[in-house]
Amino acid sequence: MTAIPNTVILDQVLALTTLFSADMARSDNELGLTPSRTHLLWMLQTGGPQTQRSLAEAMSVSPRNVTGLVDALVETGFVTRETHPSDRRAVLVTLTSTGATTMSRMHADHEQLADDLLRDLSPERRERFAADVATVTATLAELIAAHEAER
Repeated sequence: MTAIPNTVILDQVLALTTLFSADMARSDNELGLTPSRTHLLWMLQTGGPQTQRSLAEAMSVSPRNVTGLVDALVETGFVTRETHPSDRRAVLVTLTSTGATTMSRMHADHEQLADDLLRDLSPERRERFAADVATVTATLAELIAAHEAER
């Protein structure tokens, strides 16, 4: 059996990434969202109400950037700004019922896509695939960190 060249595998991963990006862009567009707004909504879905400062830190963006994202999400009805219960200087960003419903639907779509993509893999192949993806992801993170350290 001839080994598959590493570049062929990388090209397949890049094709997969392109397909995922296109699908996410389509989904975001249907909802009137952008990838950054969706990311912020996911963070609220998984972490509950948060300050803009904590969102900025978690997203590795400036507080001003988060302010713009939150402004747009308030305007479109996905989030509200609420008074912080213990810090009168801080404001909590909170999902509205529209935001929560949207995120619940996204979560269900996410689970369905995972089931659809992996349905033909046996439990053993899924375990191996998960381990291999984790290894490649960790290696890429290390390469990026090393490149950043050289700068």
